Parts: sequence; C-alpha cells; structure tokens
Amino acid sequence: MTAQLKDTWFDPAATTFGDRLAGAREQSGMSQADLAKRLGVKLATLKSWEDDFNEPRANKLQMLAGILNVSLSWILTGEGEGIDAPDDVLDGPGDVQDLLLEIRDIRSQLARSSDRLGRLEKALRVRLQDVAA
Repeated sequence: MTAQLKDTWFDPAATTFGDRLAGAREQSGMSQADLAKRLGVKLATLKSWEDDFNEPRANKLQMLAGILNVSLSWILTGEGEGIDAPDDVLDGPGDVQDLLLEIRDIRSQLARSSDRLGRLEKALRVRLQDVAA
C-alpha cells in the first residue's frame, strides 16, 4: 500500500463516525450482533450508528472505544489512536490503490458539498421567514 493510501485510510475528512465504528468493529472480529450485545443495545441501534442515522450517548461512546481498543478521539473525529488499514488492501495492486484514493477524494468532496448545501439551505429558510414576516 502506498504511504498516501495508508495515511488516508480513515482520513477524518473522508470518513464518518459510522465508517470508523464499522471498521473498528470488523478489525476486532466482532459481528454487529456481538458488539450490540456487549454494549447492551439493540442490533437496530448499532446498525443506525454504523449507517450514520444516529449517534450513541457519551457513556456508550466510551464503552465503544474501550471494547474496540481505539481512542475516544479517533472514534469521534478520526484523529488519534485508531485502527490500521485492512491487510487485504495493503497487498492490492497499484490500480486498486489509485481507485481507493479517488473514491476517498470524491467522498471528501461530497462531504464538504453537503455541509455547504446545509448552510445554504439554512440561510434560505431564514431569508424566507424574514420575507414572510
């Protein structure tokens, strides 16, 4: 694996909380059902965290970090002590690595665009409320 791909495997700008949670769970060898049971939550709850529909409360976040052997900072932001890229990606051919880098780049661009779109939508709603008032 190129150094660039290894450094950006769980890039904070390109990954979500759910991505990091799923990656750490998979690296620990646990199924979703196993982790949900250890946390004392329903399987649907854990799935919603991994799918980025919901986020756990602080006490569950600390439990997650401990069970998955990652820092709380990493699970939340992608910065800090986390996990390494999976071994099967480390041995991939160069063209696969290039594709992965391009996918991560596009995902990062989409995240920035989504944030910008949200800010614009909020500004539009405020202006529409001002006009209606």
